[in-house]
Amino acid sequence: MIAERLPATFTLMLSAFILALVLSFPLGVLAATHKYSWGDNLLSLGAFFVWAMPTFWFGLMLQMTLAVRWHLLPVAGIHDLDSHSAGDLLRHLAMPALVLGIGSIASWSRYLRSGMLEVLSQDYVRTAYAKGLPARRVVRRHVLRNSLLPIVTIMGLDLHVLFSGAVITESIFGWPGMGRLFLAALNNRDYPLQMAGLMVSAALLIVGNLLADLAYAVLDPRIRYQ
Repeated sequence: MIAERLPATFTLMLSAFILALVLSFPLGVLAATHKYSWGDNLLSLGAFFVWAMPTFWFGLMLQMTLAVRWHLLPVAGIHDLDSHSAGDLLRHLAMPALVLGIGSIASWSRYLRSGMLEVLSQDYVRTAYAKGLPARRVVRRHVLRNSLLPIVTIMGLDLHVLFSGAVITESIFGWPGMGRLFLAALNNRDYPLQMAGLMVSAALLIVGNLLADLAYAVLDPRIRYQ
């Protein structure tokens, strides 16, 4: 039962993770390199709004506007009855992935902005600008890489958070994954199944921390593990 549901949940988690990665990094870099501009203030306001916004409300609003009113995307499910193509999967995946990943987009972009602002104030960055290096090269090669360590930790911990958030997201969009199975186990008092879901969540927390530790050594050559 669990083995049948895990692929759907991992597909949703991976899609939300990639979406958050693709959107949060440009937003964080833009906010840091244009500190206190109207764009930075707008991104900060948007991040605070996302943190305060209930996930289930956002999912229901997306369903009402994009699916029910405008008929752009399917309301729920993972496939249409008469289609199992990759394009059909992506159409069904768009709204759940956005709902699951929007919190990570807000938090990662804010953490990246804070880390980059700290690095931008360092002497070696001012020296790089004084040498005449292009701003894009300074940001890409000197600032961005040295500000990634804190956000890598958050990204590793978010694997567990994404799995937990899938309980609500899968229930809203009828996604046949572990989240709905775990919620059904709670309602039916199926304690062995509840324990299995918690063990999967704990395993993701351990794996996320391990991947973050391994990424430290790649990002910072000074870190070595014996």
